[in-house]
Amino acid sequence: MSKLDQVDLGILTRLQDNGRETNARLASALSLSETPCWRRLKRLEEEGYIEGYQASLNRRKLGLGVMAFVQISCLKHDQDTTGELERLIRNSDNILSCHNTTGSADFLLQVVARDLDDYSRFVDQVLRKLPGISDISSNLSLRELKSSSRLPLSLVDTDRG
Repeated sequence: MSKLDQVDLGILTRLQDNGRETNARLASALSLSETPCWRRLKRLEEEGYIEGYQASLNRRKLGLGVMAFVQISCLKHDQDTTGELERLIRNSDNILSCHNTTGSADFLLQVVARDLDDYSRFVDQVLRKLPGISDISSNLSLRELKSSSRLPLSLVDTDRG
């Protein structure tokens, strides 16, 4: 991977603000000509700094009123059990993110559902059927104070290689 410089960070910052920004506007904003800007953008994509583009959707407007954070503890940690657990988690549309964590639980999930009845069905029909689970603990979000997938590019070291 090549080093990131201030121009690369400028491209990444602007795309975090607006993933649909045209190459022409991006180049103009960064005082580049279009071809070098396009080359840098393609390099950032090819090297995996940019993983994809997507629209940010309003879950409440779409009828997904419940957000839950679920801690899962496992009885068994063998490869077969955890592999099956991870496969089921990846294939569940309700689960937005899953992290293998330290602490009292093995996994932390971010889950959405239409309402409490829908969430209850999800727990009964999906989470309780996961293999090797010893404990499921849910925390429901009462109010979202901040939600972002923006990375703090001000923390990125441009000297790293």
